[in-house]
Amino acid sequence: MTNEVLGVRDAGPGAAIIDIKGEVTAASEDALMVAFGEANESRPQSILLNFTDLDYMNSSGIGLLVTLLVRTNRQKQRLFAFGLTDHYRQIFELTRLDEAVGIYDTEGDALSAAGAS
Repeated sequence: MTNEVLGVRDAGPGAAIIDIKGEVTAASEDALMVAFGEANESRPQSILLNFTDLDYMNSSGIGLLVTLLVRTNRQKQRLFAFGLTDHYRQIFELTRLDEAVGIYDTEGDALSAAGAS
């Protein structure tokens, strides 16, 4: 998240949202893991990743998302994403992340799928 700040929001019962802004690269690891820790403070059943303000993500960034997926699975949580551009949706499909991460157009759709709306 180069020169950007990650935001973490409580999204009601059982869900937390991580707002991703800027770039997701290897340099983002510390910030993303801190945000994930903050999101987990309330022990939500679902973590939602907001990609609406994503500028760029490379293969290292995809690797970080896989790390988040492993961590959510270990904690018996579900991982959702929303706000992906068509380009990044295709990357999720090519890497098969779309099979493990629920992908939605809007925050409202993702919250509904997570049972938190």
